[in-house]
Amino acid sequence: MKPDLKNLDLDKLKRGVAERIPHVSVEMNRKRWIVLVCALLAAGGGVWWWLRPRPVPEVLPVVAAEPVEVEDVSVYGEYVGRIRAQQFVEIRARVEGYLERMLFTEGTYIKKGQTLFVIDPKLYRARVNKAKAQLNKAKAQALKAQRDLERIRPLYEQNAASQLDLDNAIASYESAAADVVVCEADLTQAEMTLGYTTVQSPVSGYISERNVDIGTLVGPSGKSLLATVVKSDTVRVDFSMTALDYLRSKARNVNLGQKDTTRKWNPYITVTLADGSQYPYRGLVDFADPQVDPQTGTFSVRAEMANPDHILLPGQFTKVKGRRARPFARGADRRRGVSQAPARHEGRTGGADPPGG
Repeated sequence: MKPDLKNLDLDKLKRGVAERIPHVSVEMNRKRWIVLVCALLAAGGGVWWWLRPRPVPEVLPVVAAEPVEVEDVSVYGEYVGRIRAQQFVEIRARVEGYLERMLFTEGTYIKKGQTLFVIDPKLYRARVNKAKAQLNKAKAQALKAQRDLERIRPLYEQNAASQLDLDNAIASYESAAADVVVCEADLTQAEMTLGYTTVQSPVSGYISERNVDIGTLVGPSGKSLLATVVKSDTVRVDFSMTALDYLRSKARNVNLGQKDTTRKWNPYITVTLADGSQYPYRGLVDFADPQVDPQTGTFSVRAEMANPDHILLPGQFTKVKGRRARPFARGADRRRGVSQAPARHEGRTGGADPPGG
């Protein structure tokens, strides 16, 4: 059917087109917003999916089984100890006199028998000479008495001398012989006294500074202490333990300070130096006091320790570490450091042993 162009009303057509155009624009704008919102929702969902927290995969532990080794474990205790020299010798003047010479350098190492001081010997040398003269006189008298006795004895046998003459000759000879012995003793004493004027060191070690000056009158009635010598090649470590430690050691039939050949281990100790490092040598407990101090409830224990480099100084305090319990067996995995000790070890062994136990 063809449109009738002749009877077409153009004004009416324009009004109809104008009324339809706004309706179409509104519908197109609504669809555009719906598409935009859907696009935003899709983009947000994609971002959330990309940034969502991912679950952490569970790591299952790996258990490795290895053979268990048995080793001995010792329990140690710490004590406060004091270092003491093996020998601490005081050099004193045994005779009276003026100090003439000092023949050593203070603080150095000296040997046994080395001359340290010289005291004025003139008076004591004169006494030695006098004693020698008296001895010679006594020997001369003894020789004369012996000759008189030798002459009297034959005469007595021939009845040319009386019994009294023989007795007097024998008595004179024996008295002269006794005088000789007395004079010899006096000479020995005088020589010893003269020897005391040369003061020598009785031990080897390090010597302190001198306590007197040259020219000072020294001796038993004056200043007798001249110096001190310390022998510290081997030192002693003194520390205290409680009576409870002693009772526990006796319960195990262990005598502190006494060597026991039936034990497979020895009661060694170690000491800690002032800088916190451990001293490289160990000490062996060799003495324990047989009685407890009633004021402190402790008893003294001593250990000897080598000190070749003289690192340990007598008189200093140190931390002593000693074995408190005899070794007991436990299972151990050495590589991983996993250990399993027996339960209630304290009850099984009866407590902890001291270093000497």
